[in-house]
Amino acid sequence: MLAFLARRTVTLLVTALAASLVVFVVLEVLPGDPALLMLGTEAREDTLAALRTQMGLDRPAPVRYLDWIGGLVTGNLGTSYTYDVPVEKLIADRMAVTLPLTFLALAMSTAIAIPLGMLAANRHNRPGDWGVMAFSQIGMAIPNFWFGILLILVFSVQLGWFDSGGFPGWDAGLGPALKALLLPALALALVEAAILARVARSAILETLREDYVRTARAKGLSRAAVMRRHVLRNALIPVSTIIGLQFGFLLAGAIVVENVFYLPGLGRLVFQAIAQRDLIVIMNVVVMLAVLVVAINFVVDVLYALIDPRPRARAA
Repeated sequence: MLAFLARRTVTLLVTALAASLVVFVVLEVLPGDPALLMLGTEAREDTLAALRTQMGLDRPAPVRYLDWIGGLVTGNLGTSYTYDVPVEKLIADRMAVTLPLTFLALAMSTAIAIPLGMLAANRHNRPGDWGVMAFSQIGMAIPNFWFGILLILVFSVQLGWFDSGGFPGWDAGLGPALKALLLPALALALVEAAILARVARSAILETLREDYVRTARAKGLSRAAVMRRHVLRNALIPVSTIIGLQFGFLLAGAIVVENVFYLPGLGRLVFQAIAQRDLIVIMNVVVMLAVLVVAINFVVDVLYALIDPRPRARAA
């Protein structure tokens, strides 16, 4: 197990470093003037020179990259050009909305998809299976922001059960804060649940055909007991991998959904930083998102190894 964890940790660090290098090269090294991009073509030369000095553009690129990586490690991410506040404070404030939203959407997606996948597998080639497959097709065909608009029209405009947008803050209490996140989380979860339900159905159907399942049934175990004790755990191996990948998709989807529901999250910060050409914020937020995705996939790999001992055996 220790060898497996060591290999996965090295992979995590290398991937995060590669992501930071790509972001740095794209935004600061490729042909172009970041200061000119931020201030516009009508900016005065002395103003451009001052900004270049402030951003450290007068130093060699390798030195700037190492300083930036050092700041990422120590938590010193620089100062936002637009907001004139430390970038780490901006990210921390917005993370307090985006991370709960993403994890809530992931939990809702899993809670919807696993039972639907089990239902479809147990009712294979019957109306229950057809209904789940129809839901899956519709869910994958419709973007999450459209679901968000539809949820606003139904539950906010027509029924008046939820506010159409905004976030009261965690200081207002857990209940009001979670209520504000419920509709956007559902909008994100429906699309991912449609994908995950298909994966769960396929994995369960494949597991049901295994010899040990037929043996368990021949020994007299009920179908429900076989499903609970033997099928579900083995079917969760590919499902857990997809759940880890979906975390990244949910973070990407949050950029649009947070703007639909006017949530002050990380996605909205990225959108505002792009509109205001705040490259310092864009660089750090993109890298933070990449590190989050890599870290979640590391956790999924560890859970995968706990469910299935074969990866640990190969790493030993």
